[in-house]
Amino acid sequence: MLDYLSAYKKLDPSASGYLEIALLYPGPKAVLLHRIAHIFYGIKFYFVARIFSEFARWITGIEIHPGATIGKRLVIDHGMGVVIGETAIVGDDCLIFHGVTLGGTSQERNHRRHPKIGNRVMIGAGAKILGAIEIQDNVKIGANSVVTTDCPANSTIVGIPGRRVK
Repeated sequence: MLDYLSAYKKLDPSASGYLEIALLYPGPKAVLLHRIAHIFYGIKFYFVARIFSEFARWITGIEIHPGATIGKRLVIDHGMGVVIGETAIVGDDCLIFHGVTLGGTSQERNHRRHPKIGNRVMIGAGAKILGAIEIQDNVKIGANSVVTTDCPANSTIVGIPGRRVK
């Protein structure tokens, strides 16, 4: 847990202490409740899993589907309006700002329809990452970008539609 709170302290210059982060920041609460929901989802107690995810959404404004896979040390800064879909995969040490959607573009069941996010990815406020695409490691996605295609490692993506810049 200290490792997780340290990630917030490192990435959020306004964070003044671990107790403040643990008790007053919405991201840690949403991720903790997601981890509980994900356990229930994994053993096919879907209703109980959805209760936990619904409670997390009520108290944080962050909606993470219980089926989503979340890596270590995910930092959700501010958080209001973040939506992470059922088949989304988020890697380790990622930073997601408010209003981000990791959404699907298909209604078909039994296959991945949400994005796969690599390690150390930063997703700016309001960005929409849509479909069964892959965002590789160390990518930065600008605020309000709409990304619908794969992104190579170590790139910066901006605009609508999202395009790679130097």
